[in-house]
Amino acid sequence: MPADPFEDPFAWAEAHGIALSRAQQEKLALFVRELLAWQHKMNLVGVSSEDRLIRELLLDSLVPLPAIGQKGRLLDLGSGGGIPAIPLKICRPHLHFQLLEPSHKKAVFLRHAVRMLGLERIEVLCARIEESGDKLASDGYQVITSRAVTSLPRILQWGGRWLANDGILVTFQGSSWKDVLEESKDGMRQEKLVLSRTIPYRLPGMTGERTVLIFSPS
Repeated sequence: MPADPFEDPFAWAEAHGIALSRAQQEKLALFVRELLAWQHKMNLVGVSSEDRLIRELLLDSLVPLPAIGQKGRLLDLGSGGGIPAIPLKICRPHLHFQLLEPSHKKAVFLRHAVRMLGLERIEVLCARIEESGDKLASDGYQVITSRAVTSLPRILQWGGRWLANDGILVTFQGSSWKDVLEESKDGMRQEKLVLSRTIPYRLPGMTGERTVLIFSPS
């Protein structure tokens, strides 16, 4: 029998402090395979092989999981094909999620994935953040995430004003994150954010180092 393509990646996750139950592993695998099936019909994530979906997108989504609590609200900016929001939701079922995605076709997939996986406490909003003020939580979010959507200064501008006083803003960066951070100093001051934590890591089979940057209100 062929080896389970998820076996080594899930072992990698465990070695990086990301604890996954068997039920969560099964849902994550189901999500990846459904995403792959839709990817063959429309370009949702720009990656078209199961191996790359698992290693480059699924595992990347899970890296900040230890920093994300079990209660409160999470807002994902530019959810695309559900990375990182759907994997995070599978692993944090009690958090209330809002997925903000302006593309209609991607929003259709997100709603399909939510139904297929039986996820609860999750809402897909097909809109831009500039148009979504009346749909978002006025008292803010405990977690805001954004991955591969736009520049870090723009993410800080979009997300900073919706962050609760005890919240964190989670972004995903490559090896040049220090340069990107330097370019974001003005945005950090404007939104009154500080870099509170960095999580460096290398995805299996990839040579470049990546870093999750976590910002908090100053």
